[in-house]
Amino acid sequence: MQSQTSRLGLTLFGLYLLLYGGFVLLNAFAPTTMEETPLAGVNIAILYGFGLIIAAFVLALIYGIFSKSSDDDAMDEVAKDGNG
Repeated sequence: MQSQTSRLGLTLFGLYLLLYGGFVLLNAFAPTTMEETPLAGVNIAILYGFGLIIAAFVLALIYGIFSKSSDDDAMDEVAKDGNG
């Protein structure tokens, strides 16, 4: 069970790394793009930054939900074996 949780954590980390890498690359190679204001006068840098924060929170919730369910499954197996 722990390897599944570890794999999920690494996958979610890789996804966030891609999102953050896009933010860094956009800032480095297209800074004028980040200055554009597509929504209510708020620039893309701010929108992308808030998007990263929300993405981190959502990914953490996903990890928490799936790791909790795998922990519950492991506890059920231990209870069935009588070792807990």
